Amino acid sequence: MVYNILNGDSLAYSFPDAKIEGEIIVVREGLIDGELSGDNLHDFWQSRARYVRITETEYNNSVVKEFEKIINAPNHSEFNLWFEYDLFCQVNMWFVISIINSLPIKKKVFAVYTSYLDKTNKQFWNGFGPAKSDELKVCYADRIPLSEADINFGQELWKAYKNGNLEELTNLSKHQSSAFPYLQEVVKAHVDRFPKDGTKGRPEKVIEDIIKNISTDFHKVFEEFWNRESIYGFGDTQLKSLYDKVMHYR
Repeated sequence: MVYNILNGDSLAYSFPDAKIEGEIIVVREGLIDGELSGDNLHDFWQSRARYVRITETEYNNSVVKEFEKIINAPNHSEFNLWFEYDLFCQVNMWFVISIINSLPIKKKVFAVYTSYLDKTNKQFWNGFGPAKSDELKVCYADRIPLSEADINFGQELWKAYKNGNLEELTNLSKHQSSAFPYLQEVVKAHVDRFPKDGTKGRPEKVIEDIIKNISTDFHKVFEEFWNRESIYGFGDTQLKSLYDKVMHYR
């Protein structure tokens, strides 16, 4: 069985047009933010449902059922991980890899990135959304096979992230693998959210500067933040929370 694991619904709408083989699984989570407690998946799902303030039934129907397709995959399955380079996507991908790594089956795993973009492109950090069918086919053709070591490494990244172990995450980020490009930049962006000296995190400082020098309008702040810090991959939910906090303490 072949599975294409997509990060979010926006790609899921256009993906079928590319006629790429396999069943679609949609990751409807944003693990870059919020509660991550739980020693097993059941407890973890409960924590996440509480955090996003929906009932467990709603969360199960929208989110968990998609992950269960991975958990119930048959022997000799192939997983294509369609995740972008930014922190939002990478954290979700580490989590997915940790699930795949726990499966007692033979499997092949590939990372599919936006290889049709170069780093000077404004869409580089969040590039599947506007991709055309032909561009998606290019990305698929350029997919990167994950070795067993890569899969174990992905699980280690998730473990360090889940536990809030920034020192371990920084050490892991020094590891070189084509399956995890820009890892040092992405991990540094995450670590910069939590300065040891108790000052504001990097995103808050950027928002503060935008509010002070450009505009207090959230939509303009959002656009300018993306111009400066698209490495985070924040959606409007994550950024609005930070924006509200900055505005409150002005």
